Amino acid sequence: MSRNIFEETTPSEKQAEDLKSSCGLDFNNFTKLNRQYWNLPVEALYEESIFRGECSLSRMGPLVVNTGTHTARAAKDKFIVRNPESEKHVWWDNNQSLDPEKFKKIQKKMQEFAQGRDLFVQDCYAGADTDYRLKVRIITEYAWHSLFAKSMLIRPADKSELKDFKPEFTVVSIPSFEADPETDGTRTPTFILLNLDERLCLIGGTGYGGEIKKSIFTMLNYLLPLKGVLSMHCSANVGDKGDAALFFGLSGTGKTTLSADPKRSLIGDDEHGWSDNGIFNFEGGCYAKVINLSAEAEPEIFSVTQKFGTILENVVYDKHSRELDLTDASITENTRAAYPLEYIGNALPEKKAGHPKNIILLTCDASGVMPPIAKLTPEQTVYHFISGYTSKVGGTEIGMGAEPTSTFSTCFGAPFMVHHPSKYAEMLKDLIAKHDVNCWLVNTGWTGGPFGVGKRMSIQHTRTLLNLALEGELLNVEYITDPVFHFQVPQSADGVPKSVLNPSESWANKDDYNKRYKNLAEKFNKNFEKFKEGTPAEIVAAGPDSN
Repeated sequence: MSRNIFEETTPSEKQAEDLKSSCGLDFNNFTKLNRQYWNLPVEALYEESIFRGECSLSRMGPLVVNTGTHTARAAKDKFIVRNPESEKHVWWDNNQSLDPEKFKKIQKKMQEFAQGRDLFVQDCYAGADTDYRLKVRIITEYAWHSLFAKSMLIRPADKSELKDFKPEFTVVSIPSFEADPETDGTRTPTFILLNLDERLCLIGGTGYGGEIKKSIFTMLNYLLPLKGVLSMHCSANVGDKGDAALFFGLSGTGKTTLSADPKRSLIGDDEHGWSDNGIFNFEGGCYAKVINLSAEAEPEIFSVTQKFGTILENVVYDKHSRELDLTDASITENTRAAYPLEYIGNALPEKKAGHPKNIILLTCDASGVMPPIAKLTPEQTVYHFISGYTSKVGGTEIGMGAEPTSTFSTCFGAPFMVHHPSKYAEMLKDLIAKHDVNCWLVNTGWTGGPFGVGKRMSIQHTRTLLNLALEGELLNVEYITDPVFHFQVPQSADGVPKSVLNPSESWANKDDYNKRYKNLAEKFNKNFEKFKEGTPAEIVAAGPDSN
């Protein structure tokens, strides 16, 4: 814990409360603390985290941190408190519940645990659209977690905003505090507890930075749809003509990589809202996977691994030269870089744009049968949005190994969805129709065979196809109707071989290809059974044939 047991003077002690809010930590029921460090700048948080032994400095200035036992999200340890006001809105088939009294007990124990210790505070905003932004307070044990929060969220413009800041949602992260499963009602000593009514999240037993980020996202997924705003697990960019695009997909499918296009301005890489005003980023930073990152394939993201202010989670480095080894997965496949959005050269300062012209649903198909791109009808788009088919890649959740595992994650982000999928799907359907959006399914997974036989789709081919789609060049080419999924597959695309456009042509065994394709269709239909009730007939009919 950030506790100065030797009573030494820490680097930022003298200015620790210079940017303190008039709404102090007593508002959050933290009392008898040792020191409070409020809204420290990046440089001060560097000094504090290094002073406290939380991290190391790598070549060119990024901080390297090891998150300990947890190198990914502990999805099975996340609970939503079952409160009278919010419980009627929660999709309980997807979310674990916790008794309010259990929550209060853990909260009190955390507050007592913090007495006599140091805490760091960041007051920030979630949401670039001021009509819908949320005031968020992040209270952390670690200095680097405070820097993480500062990097990932939107910073207040000046001291006066910080002085008058009163949080509308608070996240408390104390990794060294663990729950007692027998008495506290948690699954393990690790916990992520979200109290929607009290606008409070408690995190203990894990140092993984993504828990802080995704807890805020989960809260917005609850609040914004109730205000008529669609919350989305997607990246977004915009062209010179104002032609915005959304990229839906789970971690490892290419949301961050593909939206960081030097020809287009980046709005954000992971979380957005879609309101009557247009689309807007929830965050002020990016949280990108960096395993096997290369300067040739992903120059924009690679460059941030050599910048002061970047946090590198679980990245291996040489302790003498301080050089990074982005190919080393000995700690985890889920190595991450957290950095401010402006570190991407073409990032849009406003972090918002008008209504999108294109929607891309990204899937990482480990079976190797999906085409690299297909045009979807609005009904097919909603069907695939509800389905959320992909393959979990490289340890983004605890228990994941290196080999991809096929999965269906509704709305391309089931762990963070609070309402029933129909709530988000209905909003998406209406927005697509209202704004006449072109919709595409893009496979960034395998081709020529399944994982272990075929090869990963070329990122150059994927980028080429995306550029053609976003520029409208794919709207006027010849298409064939896929015999299983019925979406439209283009038969020509400048710079991409026809054998790539039609996956069956790259398989040595066509019978095996057809068998696996039918098997995938059966998986889709089986998964969709739980969503049929309440889903319009035309959406159900937009699914594949498995006969």
